[in-house]
Amino acid sequence: MPTYISLVNLTEQGAREAKNAPERLRVFDEALREAGGRLVNFYLVMGQFDYIVITEAPDDETAARLILSTIAQGSLRTQTMRAFPRDEFEHIARGLRS
Repeated sequence: MPTYISLVNLTEQGAREAKNAPERLRVFDEALREAGGRLVNFYLVMGQFDYIVITEAPDDETAARLILSTIAQGSLRTQTMRAFPRDEFEHIARGLRS
């Protein structure tokens, strides 16, 4: 299943409602599972971003739909990247032509 890494920043609204963040994460986790994905890991981080979220989803369309529905709530901004684990990286690299 494809892996996605999201770098997340709280909006002003999200910062005001920070005490509700655990519940929002629970709702996101449930929506992800219902869509056939899973929350691999979640981190509160210090620095340029507020959270790092690692997820798996059945496909890019499902991941995009979940991201759009999450940011539509107005509490987060995200930068999401498709991540290729080591085995996929090695498969891709072996397919390169010299």
